[in-house]
Amino acid sequence: MIDQYTFHDMTISWLNGALINTDGGTIFGPVPRTLWGRYYPYNDRNQVAEATDPILIQYQGMNYMIDASFNLDKFTEKAKRNVGLEKPGRIMEDFDQLGISPEDIDVIMMTHMHNDHASGLTYFADDAWHSTYPNATIYMSAVEWDAVRHPNARTKNTYPRENWEAIQGQVVTFDDSFQVTDGITMEFSGGHSPGHAIIRLEQNGETMLHMADILLSFVHTNPLWVGGLDDYPMDSISAKEKYMAEALANHYRFMFYHDPYYRVIEYTEDGKNIQYAMKSSRDVHIPFTPEQDRTPRQVDSMVAK
Repeated sequence: MIDQYTFHDMTISWLNGALINTDGGTIFGPVPRTLWGRYYPYNDRNQVAEATDPILIQYQGMNYMIDASFNLDKFTEKAKRNVGLEKPGRIMEDFDQLGISPEDIDVIMMTHMHNDHASGLTYFADDAWHSTYPNATIYMSAVEWDAVRHPNARTKNTYPRENWEAIQGQVVTFDDSFQVTDGITMEFSGGHSPGHAIIRLEQNGETMLHMADILLSFVHTNPLWVGGLDDYPMDSISAKEKYMAEALANHYRFMFYHDPYYRVIEYTEDGKNIQYAMKSSRDVHIPFTPEQDRTPRQVDSMVAK
């Protein structure tokens, strides 16, 4: 099933990427499980369920995509176990269901170039790497693109050449902010990666934010709850403080790439509960239990299934 949300003239679809089991420390960083476990479910290996679902935005006759998920063909069986693969994705089947192909993608907005967002950009055939989306313009921040091509000791395994060499002729970079088209803007945030960016959608006076890995799940609203893999956690905290304050005061809605339980959330003004929710249809293998007694609650009946 493909989850879809209508935002005025935009049709937003979540493509089904790989579903993985991720160590809780990766997602919640220094926050102890005795605390985060009351908000978010986990299994007996201290793992949480995590989606890697690209977001397709069909708007004004164009196909825009946020991030590209995994290409699991690049992974050995050991690497798949290490990443916690629970269920492979079905992105190409979703394209078929939507009546489009990878060649029909006009724009890809890369929030950042970590493997779980970028390895799906390329594939191997005929002894060479090729672009999965050959007709797309691929936008990312200039800082991220520089980090990709000049990795350091920490990031050399984060930005493998096979993820970017074949698409370098398609890449267009921006500095602080860039209007992709009327109603869609990319904004540099930093934090999770050197050049991490967020996506802002604006239609008829309403706003949606995709904060990518600055807001890893619907329970990560506390600015101090940042991922264990953030390169610059203080920048993540600053970005989250800025965007959460703006969003909560103005009733923005958020959409998610990694959260397997919710697609869209609008929080109450204090950020502690949920004003509106669109749930994910994914069959998540780690369910909520009574142990999660501090999970944000729905305050009214506005729940989209």
